[in-house]
Amino acid sequence: MTLSSPETDRRYSRQEFRQWCEAQPRGRYERVDGRIVAMAPERGAHLRVRGAVYKALDRAVAVAGVGCQALPDGATVETGDSDYEPDALVNCGTPMADDAIAAPNPVIIVEVLSLGTASTDTGGKLADYFRVPSVAHYLIVHPVRRMVTHHRRAGAGIDTLVVVGGPITMDPPGIVITVEDLYGGG
Repeated sequence: MTLSSPETDRRYSRQEFRQWCEAQPRGRYERVDGRIVAMAPERGAHLRVRGAVYKALDRAVAVAGVGCQALPDGATVETGDSDYEPDALVNCGTPMADDAIAAPNPVIIVEVLSLGTASTDTGGKLADYFRVPSVAHYLIVHPVRRMVTHHRRAGAGIDTLVVVGGPITMDPPGIVITVEDLYGGG
């Protein structure tokens, strides 16, 4: 939900946004097209799937032995005039520094759909995430229905695959997770 007040109706630079966030007593925010957007509280199904996504990515990175790190929500992805906090991501190459806010080289980005953000996750964020040169995969995970929409960079375009069971192969960086990893058994 976009906040509406004289201080939040204006456009913020990345630095101004970060300073504004640090001054807030609580809450989570994203910067979308320069404007501050409050992130709504999450429901139980969303939280469970988000946790499973992070665990699956973390395990897959370890099993593959690739030079990447899985990160839970909280890491920022910077895209032009927007700063998003996806539900999980895989950063490859240079690890995210201890004092960093943004992932330096996100390769996989995952959003778990929420009622209030579904149109943004499937529209604006899809376009913005693929503006980041390192992004190769964007997974949109339904919080209840066993369904993952896998968008992957394919040359100058994006291929989209809806996966309802079995493996989700992401190369680069060379890892595999399964739909069952995200929702529990068959």
